[in-house]
Amino acid sequence: MNNIASQVSSQEVVLKRLSPSTPGQRGAVLIDKRCLWKGKPWKALVKGSARKGGRNSSGKLTVRYKGGGSKFIGRQVSFNDRSIWNQTGTIERFEYDPGRTAFISLVDFNGEKKYLLSTNGLKQGDKIEIGDSAPIAPGNSTMLKNVPTGVQVHSVELVPGRGGCISRSAGSHSSVLGREGEYVILKLTSGEKRKFLGDCKCFIGSVSNPDHKNVKIGKAGRNRWKGIKPHVRGVAMNPVDHPHGGGEGKTSGGRHPCSPWGLATKGKRTRSKRKTNKLIIRRRNG
Repeated sequence: MNNIASQVSSQEVVLKRLSPSTPGQRGAVLIDKRCLWKGKPWKALVKGSARKGGRNSSGKLTVRYKGGGSKFIGRQVSFNDRSIWNQTGTIERFEYDPGRTAFISLVDFNGEKKYLLSTNGLKQGDKIEIGDSAPIAPGNSTMLKNVPTGVQVHSVELVPGRGGCISRSAGSHSSVLGREGEYVILKLTSGEKRKFLGDCKCFIGSVSNPDHKNVKIGKAGRNRWKGIKPHVRGVAMNPVDHPHGGGEGKTSGGRHPCSPWGLATKGKRTRSKRKTNKLIIRRRNG
Protein backbone atom coordinates (compact mmCIF):
# COMPACT_ATOMS: atom_id res chain seq x y z
CA MET A 1 0.00 0.00 0.00
CA ASN A 2 2.82 2.41 0.84
CA ASN A 3 4.51 1.77 -2.50
CA ILE A 4 1.34 2.56 -4.40
CA ALA A 5 0.61 5.64 -2.30
CA SER A 6 4.09 7.00 -2.99
CA GLN A 7 3.43 6.81 -6.72
CA VAL A 8 0.27 8.95 -6.55
CA SER A 9 1.57 11.80 -4.41
CA SER A 10 1.06 14.23 -7.30
CA GLN A 11 -1.29 14.43 -10.27
CA GLU A 12 1.30 15.93 -12.62
CA VAL A 13 0.94 14.09 -15.92
CA VAL A 14 3.03 14.00 -19.05
CA LEU A 15 2.25 13.06 -22.61
CA LYS A 16 3.66 9.78 -23.90
CA ARG A 17 4.33 8.65 -27.45
CA LEU A 18 3.94 4.96 -28.17
CA SER A 19 6.60 2.94 -29.93
CA PRO A 20 5.58 2.78 -33.62
CA SER A 21 5.43 -1.02 -33.78
CA THR A 22 1.98 -0.86 -35.42
CA PRO A 23 0.30 1.73 -37.67
CA GLY A 24 -2.19 2.56 -34.90
CA GLN A 25 0.60 3.49 -32.51
CA ARG A 26 2.64 5.54 -34.96
CA GLY A 27 0.86 8.86 -34.43
CA ALA A 28 -0.74 8.19 -31.04
CA VAL A 29 -0.12 10.68 -28.22
CA LEU A 30 -1.69 9.65 -24.92
CA ILE A 31 -1.73 10.71 -21.28
CA ASP A 32 0.70 8.90 -19.00
CA LYS A 33 -1.46 7.88 -16.04
CA ARG A 34 1.27 6.34 -13.87
CA CYS A 35 0.79 9.20 -11.41
CA LEU A 36 -2.77 8.01 -10.65
CA TRP A 37 -4.09 5.42 -8.23
CA LYS A 38 -3.69 1.89 -9.62
CA GLY A 39 -6.08 0.08 -7.29
CA LYS A 40 -9.85 -0.19 -7.36
CA PRO A 41 -12.08 2.83 -6.69
CA TRP A 42 -13.70 3.46 -3.32
CA LYS A 43 -16.50 0.87 -3.26
CA ALA A 44 -19.08 3.04 -1.48
CA LEU A 45 -18.78 5.74 -4.16
CA VAL A 46 -19.21 3.69 -7.34
CA LYS A 47 -22.31 2.94 -9.32
CA GLY A 48 -22.77 0.74 -12.35
CA SER A 49 -24.09 2.48 -15.45
CA ALA A 50 -25.32 0.85 -18.62
CA ARG A 51 -24.63 2.38 -22.00
CA LYS A 52 -27.73 3.65 -23.78
CA GLY A 53 -26.47 3.41 -27.34
CA GLY A 54 -27.95 6.80 -28.22
CA ARG A 55 -31.49 5.72 -27.31
CA ASN A 56 -33.99 7.43 -25.03
CA SER A 57 -36.26 5.87 -22.40
CA SER A 58 -38.63 4.70 -25.14
CA GLY A 59 -35.90 2.85 -26.98
CA LYS A 60 -35.89 5.25 -29.93
CA LEU A 61 -32.59 6.31 -31.48
CA THR A 62 -32.10 10.00 -30.72
CA VAL A 63 -28.31 10.31 -31.15
CA ARG A 64 -26.70 8.64 -34.12
CA TYR A 65 -23.34 6.87 -34.22
CA LYS A 66 -23.40 5.78 -30.58
CA GLY A 67 -23.12 2.16 -29.45
CA GLY A 68 -20.85 -0.53 -28.11
CA GLY A 69 -17.88 0.53 -26.01
CA SER A 70 -16.07 -0.96 -23.06
CA LYS A 71 -17.78 -1.56 -19.75
CA PHE A 72 -16.93 0.86 -16.96
CA ILE A 73 -17.88 1.63 -13.39
CA GLY A 74 -19.16 5.15 -12.81
CA ARG A 75 -17.83 7.22 -9.91
CA GLN A 76 -20.22 9.32 -7.83
CA VAL A 77 -18.57 12.74 -7.83
CA SER A 78 -19.98 15.32 -5.41
CA PHE A 79 -20.94 18.64 -7.01
CA ASN A 80 -23.49 19.77 -4.43
CA ASP A 81 -23.07 17.94 -1.12
CA ARG A 82 -24.32 19.99 1.80
CA SER A 83 -22.84 17.54 4.32
CA ILE A 84 -19.27 18.74 3.61
CA TRP A 85 -20.03 22.48 3.68
CA ASN A 86 -17.91 24.41 6.19
CA GLN A 87 -15.52 21.46 6.56
CA THR A 88 -11.86 20.73 5.86
CA GLY A 89 -10.74 17.63 3.97
CA THR A 90 -7.48 15.87 3.17
CA ILE A 91 -6.67 14.59 -0.31
CA GLU A 92 -5.88 10.87 -0.08
CA ARG A 93 -5.25 10.06 -3.74
CA PHE A 94 -5.97 10.95 -7.35
CA GLU A 95 -7.90 8.60 -9.61
CA TYR A 96 -8.96 8.17 -13.21
CA ASP A 97 -12.66 8.50 -13.98
CA PRO A 98 -13.79 6.75 -17.19
CA GLY A 99 -16.87 8.97 -17.36
CA ARG A 100 -15.06 12.32 -17.68
CA THR A 101 -11.90 13.87 -19.11
CA ALA A 102 -10.62 15.31 -15.83
CA PHE A 103 -9.15 13.40 -12.89
CA ILE A 104 -10.93 13.06 -9.56
CA SER A 105 -9.70 13.22 -5.97
CA LEU A 106 -10.67 11.02 -3.06
CA VAL A 107 -10.99 13.41 -0.12
CA ASP A 108 -11.42 12.47 3.53
CA PHE A 109 -13.73 14.79 5.52
CA ASN A 110 -13.34 13.61 9.13
CA GLY A 111 -13.81 9.96 8.19
CA GLU A 112 -16.33 10.58 5.39
CA LYS A 113 -14.96 9.87 1.92
CA LYS A 114 -16.02 11.97 -1.06
CA TYR A 115 -15.01 12.12 -4.71
CA LEU A 116 -14.37 15.67 -5.93
CA LEU A 117 -13.30 17.01 -9.28
CA SER A 118 -9.55 17.41 -9.00
CA THR A 119 -8.02 20.88 -9.21
CA ASN A 120 -4.79 21.36 -11.14
CA GLY A 121 -1.67 21.79 -8.99
CA LEU A 122 -2.77 19.87 -5.88
CA LYS A 123 -0.79 17.04 -4.29
CA GLN A 124 -1.54 14.12 -2.03
CA GLY A 125 -1.98 15.19 1.58
CA ASP A 126 -3.03 18.76 0.77
CA LYS A 127 -5.82 20.27 2.84
CA ILE A 128 -8.86 21.80 1.13
CA GLU A 129 -11.57 23.89 2.75
CA ILE A 130 -15.19 24.12 1.68
CA GLY A 131 -17.41 26.86 3.09
CA ASP A 132 -18.14 30.57 3.37
CA SER A 133 -14.87 31.36 5.15
CA ALA A 134 -12.62 29.21 2.94
CA PRO A 135 -9.47 31.09 1.83
CA ILE A 136 -8.94 31.80 -1.86
CA ALA A 137 -6.55 28.96 -2.68
CA PRO A 138 -6.58 26.22 -5.38
CA GLY A 139 -8.92 23.37 -4.47
CA ASN A 140 -11.03 25.29 -1.96
CA SER A 141 -14.74 25.91 -2.52
CA THR A 142 -16.77 28.96 -1.61
CA MET A 143 -19.44 31.27 -3.03
CA LEU A 144 -18.79 33.49 -6.02
CA LYS A 145 -19.46 36.64 -4.00
CA ASN A 146 -16.37 35.83 -1.89
CA VAL A 147 -14.01 35.43 -4.86
CA PRO A 148 -11.93 38.49 -5.83
CA THR A 149 -11.64 39.77 -9.38
CA GLY A 150 -9.17 37.99 -11.66
CA VAL A 151 -9.31 34.61 -9.91
CA GLN A 152 -9.91 31.43 -11.91
CA VAL A 153 -12.79 29.18 -10.81
CA HIS A 154 -14.33 25.92 -12.01
CA SER A 155 -17.37 23.73 -11.25
CA VAL A 156 -19.55 26.83 -11.03
CA GLU A 157 -23.24 26.53 -10.19
CA LEU A 158 -25.67 27.97 -12.70
CA VAL A 159 -28.43 28.09 -10.07
CA PRO A 160 -27.64 28.22 -6.31
CA GLY A 161 -27.98 24.79 -4.76
CA ARG A 162 -28.22 22.86 -8.03
CA GLY A 163 -24.55 21.81 -8.15
CA GLY A 164 -21.57 22.77 -10.25
CA CYS A 165 -22.18 22.47 -14.00
CA ILE A 166 -19.95 25.13 -15.62
CA SER A 167 -16.24 24.58 -16.45
CA ARG A 168 -15.97 20.90 -15.52
CA SER A 169 -13.98 19.44 -18.42
CA ALA A 170 -10.23 18.82 -18.32
CA GLY A 171 -8.14 22.01 -18.11
CA SER A 172 -11.11 24.39 -18.23
CA HIS A 173 -11.81 27.36 -15.97
CA SER A 174 -13.80 30.59 -15.79
CA SER A 175 -12.42 33.99 -14.77
CA VAL A 176 -14.07 36.48 -12.43
CA LEU A 177 -14.31 39.84 -14.23
CA GLY A 178 -16.27 41.96 -11.76
CA ARG A 179 -19.54 42.54 -9.94
CA GLU A 180 -22.86 44.16 -10.72
CA GLY A 181 -25.22 44.29 -7.76
CA GLU A 182 -26.01 40.78 -6.56
CA TYR A 183 -24.42 39.28 -9.68
CA VAL A 184 -20.83 38.26 -10.43
CA ILE A 185 -19.59 38.52 -14.03
CA LEU A 186 -17.62 35.53 -15.33
CA LYS A 187 -15.80 34.93 -18.58
CA LEU A 188 -16.36 31.29 -19.55
CA THR A 189 -13.99 29.01 -21.41
CA SER A 190 -15.95 29.61 -24.62
CA GLY A 191 -15.35 33.36 -24.36
CA GLU A 192 -18.91 34.14 -23.30
CA LYS A 193 -19.37 36.74 -20.57
CA ARG A 194 -22.26 36.02 -18.27
CA LYS A 195 -23.78 37.05 -14.93
CA PHE A 196 -24.07 34.55 -12.07
CA LEU A 197 -25.73 35.06 -8.72
CA GLY A 198 -23.21 35.65 -5.96
CA ASP A 199 -24.67 32.76 -3.92
CA CYS A 200 -23.56 30.22 -6.54
CA LYS A 201 -20.79 27.93 -5.29
CA CYS A 202 -17.53 27.32 -7.13
CA PHE A 203 -14.07 25.80 -6.74
CA ILE A 204 -10.91 27.90 -6.92
CA GLY A 205 -8.43 27.11 -9.70
CA SER A 206 -8.62 25.22 -12.99
CA VAL A 207 -9.59 21.60 -13.64
CA SER A 208 -6.88 18.95 -13.72
CA ASN A 209 -5.47 17.14 -16.77
CA PRO A 210 -4.89 20.23 -18.97
CA ASP A 211 -2.93 18.13 -21.52
CA HIS A 212 -6.09 16.29 -22.54
CA LYS A 213 -6.43 18.64 -25.53
CA ASN A 214 -3.11 17.36 -26.93
CA VAL A 215 -4.15 13.69 -27.04
CA LYS A 216 -4.14 11.95 -30.44
CA ILE A 217 -6.02 8.66 -30.36
CA GLY A 218 -3.95 7.16 -33.16
CA LYS A 219 -6.55 4.66 -34.38
CA ALA A 220 -10.30 4.34 -34.85
CA GLY A 221 -10.54 1.44 -32.43
CA ARG A 222 -9.81 3.70 -29.49
CA ASN A 223 -12.98 5.65 -30.31
CA ARG A 224 -14.96 2.40 -30.52
CA TRP A 225 -13.83 1.60 -26.97
CA LYS A 226 -15.50 4.86 -25.93
CA GLY A 227 -18.77 3.88 -27.59
CA ILE A 228 -18.35 6.19 -30.60
CA LYS A 229 -19.18 4.61 -33.97
CA PRO A 230 -17.87 5.86 -37.34
CA HIS A 231 -19.61 9.00 -38.57
CA VAL A 232 -20.68 8.82 -42.21
CA ARG A 233 -20.73 11.99 -44.35
CA GLY A 234 -23.97 12.92 -46.04
CA VAL A 235 -22.27 13.42 -49.45
CA ALA A 236 -21.12 9.80 -49.29
CA MET A 237 -24.71 8.51 -49.01
CA ASN A 238 -27.41 7.88 -51.58
CA PRO A 239 -30.19 10.43 -52.25
CA VAL A 240 -32.69 8.22 -50.40
CA ASP A 241 -30.59 8.44 -47.23
CA HIS A 242 -29.51 12.09 -47.14
CA PRO A 243 -30.26 15.37 -48.99
CA HIS A 244 -26.53 15.67 -49.76
CA GLY A 245 -26.35 12.22 -51.28
CA GLY A 246 -26.07 11.16 -54.89
CA GLY A 247 -24.79 13.08 -57.86
CA GLU A 248 -22.52 12.14 -60.73
CA GLY A 249 -18.98 12.31 -59.42
CA LYS A 250 -17.86 13.93 -56.20
CA THR A 251 -19.82 16.93 -54.95
CA SER A 252 -19.69 19.12 -51.88
CA GLY A 253 -23.40 18.83 -51.22
CA GLY A 254 -24.85 21.35 -53.65
CA ARG A 255 -26.97 23.07 -50.98
CA HIS A 256 -26.73 24.53 -47.52
CA PRO A 257 -25.56 21.98 -44.92
CA CYS A 258 -28.49 20.12 -43.44
CA SER A 259 -29.38 17.02 -41.47
CA PRO A 260 -30.78 13.82 -43.03
CA TRP A 261 -34.24 15.30 -42.38
CA GLY A 262 -33.53 18.56 -44.21
CA LEU A 263 -33.03 20.79 -41.15
CA ALA A 264 -30.28 23.42 -41.34
CA THR A 265 -27.24 22.44 -39.29
CA LYS A 266 -24.87 25.40 -39.57
CA GLY A 267 -25.79 28.95 -38.67
CA LYS A 268 -29.43 28.41 -37.79
CA ARG A 269 -30.26 29.65 -34.30
CA THR A 270 -31.82 26.95 -32.14
CA ARG A 271 -31.88 28.70 -28.78
CA SER A 272 -35.35 28.71 -27.20
CA LYS A 273 -34.67 29.70 -23.58
CA ARG A 274 -34.76 33.47 -23.83
CA LYS A 275 -35.46 34.14 -20.16
CA THR A 276 -31.74 34.12 -19.40
CA ASN A 277 -30.74 36.41 -22.27
CA LYS A 278 -30.55 39.32 -19.82
CA LEU A 279 -27.77 37.50 -17.95
CA ILE A 280 -25.57 37.08 -21.03
CA ILE A 281 -23.42 40.16 -21.61
CA ARG A 282 -21.50 38.97 -24.67
CA ARG A 283 -21.74 35.72 -26.55
CA ARG A 284 -18.76 33.82 -27.89
CA ASN A 285 -19.22 35.16 -31.43
CA GLY A 286 -20.70 38.50 -30.44
